[in-house]
Amino acid sequence: MKNTQEVAGAPGNTPVAQDPHARTRERVARSILENGPSTAATLADLLGLTPAAVRRHLDTLVADGILEAQEERVYGHRGRGRPAKVFVLTTAGRDAFEQAYDDLAVGALRFLAETGGDDMVLEFARRRIADLEERYRQLLDDVEPGQRAEVLARALSADGYAASAQASPVVDGEQLCQHHCPVAHVAEQFPQLCEAETEAFARLLHTHVQRIATIAHGEGVCTTHIPRSSEDSGPGSASAPVPAQTEARNVSAERIS
Repeated sequence: MKNTQEVAGAPGNTPVAQDPHARTRERVARSILENGPSTAATLADLLGLTPAAVRRHLDTLVADGILEAQEERVYGHRGRGRPAKVFVLTTAGRDAFEQAYDDLAVGALRFLAETGGDDMVLEFARRRIADLEERYRQLLDDVEPGQRAEVLARALSADGYAASAQASPVVDGEQLCQHHCPVAHVAEQFPQLCEAETEAFARLLHTHVQRIATIAHGEGVCTTHIPRSSEDSGPGSASAPVPAQTEARNVSAERIS
């Protein structure tokens, strides 16, 4: 974090090193950054704290605007009782962590959009992701299809995306989850960055993929669905954009306007 005291909600002039509560709140916030939306019980297990202690820190972080509480999404049949409450980072909370973006990037992309149109921005986004894609390709080329998502997640995590791969809770396949996005604020205005990244994932994984959630547009995690058939050579597998990607781009543009 850039300012642990600010994020942790420590008192104004109290040195962070002398405030164990501030350090614990930083651990709570960082756990949510790395693992995505979490319940108090999950955080207690991960951090080795009592549920009561975690709830006290969560209350402080919510009051400070670092976290917000949401109802947990339930896929399939919902049992009795209210949905569990999960905690996610707010925009201010994400700003407290290191971010690889600034106003210059937004200004440059806005200039490209005004002078060359949206297609020019998309071309820039594709070129930006090309170097990363080439590095990842060297890791994925010799990997068995069933292991590609996990290897890609590890590579993304090494680059600061705090990524994970897990079985899809809804349909047959996997979900690639990125719990941190270094360019989320830029992508909020220019969804072409997300589109180019999704296209690259499709090429790296040799299958069509579908981006179903993004941090840039209010979700707690960037989530990409990967069908079980890793050798699918359908229209979205290599170079052709996946229809769902185009739809997602249009939805993002509507949210911005």
